[in-house]
Amino acid sequence: MMRALLLRWITAIMLSAATLAGVASSRAEAQSEFMRGDRMPYDAFDRLRKTDIDVPNGVIHVGFAPGEMALPKDKILDWVKMSSRAISTYYGRFPVDSLRLLLVPVDGPRVRGGTTWGYRGAAIRVTIGRDASEDDLKRDWVMVHEMVHTALPDLDDRYGWLSEGLAVYIEPIARVQAGDLTAREIWHAMARDMPKGLPQAGDRGLDNTDTWGRKYWGGAMFCLLADVEIRKATNNKLGLQDAMRGVIAAGGNHEKDWTIERVLSTADKAVGVDVLTRLHNEMGPKPVTPDLATLWRELGVRMNGESVAFDDSAPLAAIRKAITERR
Repeated sequence: MMRALLLRWITAIMLSAATLAGVASSRAEAQSEFMRGDRMPYDAFDRLRKTDIDVPNGVIHVGFAPGEMALPKDKILDWVKMSSRAISTYYGRFPVDSLRLLLVPVDGPRVRGGTTWGYRGAAIRVTIGRDASEDDLKRDWVMVHEMVHTALPDLDDRYGWLSEGLAVYIEPIARVQAGDLTAREIWHAMARDMPKGLPQAGDRGLDNTDTWGRKYWGGAMFCLLADVEIRKATNNKLGLQDAMRGVIAAGGNHEKDWTIERVLSTADKAVGVDVLTRLHNEMGPKPVTPDLATLWRELGVRMNGESVAFDDSAPLAAIRKAITERR
């Protein structure tokens, strides 16, 4: 009798384990089609049930890949809305009329990463930790970073520094303008991290040096220099923000293939000065090492250990303030 009960108990455990393993395998297989390869799984996404979020001049179609999340979906959708508000604030509208946004749950906390495509319509895939908290989403930069990519026409790979540089530079500024960060936070981060973008031994200019530092922070440094120079040339009336709004106004976004010359000349035309084209001619084919220490001093940005102080009497303090003011 006892032996029979024991056998039934063991069999039940084995069946339960097999069932759980089957469910886990099924979920893993269901999710894998959303993560397989380095392309956006448009067909798989289009089969998902979507939640539509209206944004200025467009709509975001949000789809969740299979998988459990600690946070309720409405909290995650609030994060998407917050991020899209920052982008719309900076560009004056959402960069594309329609965006597919695929959210894929993965193990761990926080937002894990994202990728943007445009070859079958603007699309972003973001991986988000199952254990991500509401605070994780509030502090996240990935979603805004990826949304910045939708505002730039698709370029040849060698100009990835412009795409990533714009995203690194614009993301925090857009969040300040939307009220989600403070100006003090982002100027501290820029002064701390911008030196990562300076040319190192063997550098051959932004167009020809595919290192992480040059692509991300070298590109961001280009954007900062362009912003400052545009504002100098226009008596602080216009900046990089106006130049990039001009690209969108001319029909440019990530669904279009443009040359870098077309992007930069279109942006220059929007502000009436050729700063971007000139800077690219200087920094694209050969290494250029800007004097960042002097730039921070003129902007009135002083590092004090883990904090930053502002000098509003500095020559370019008004430009520093204008860069993060909401337009």
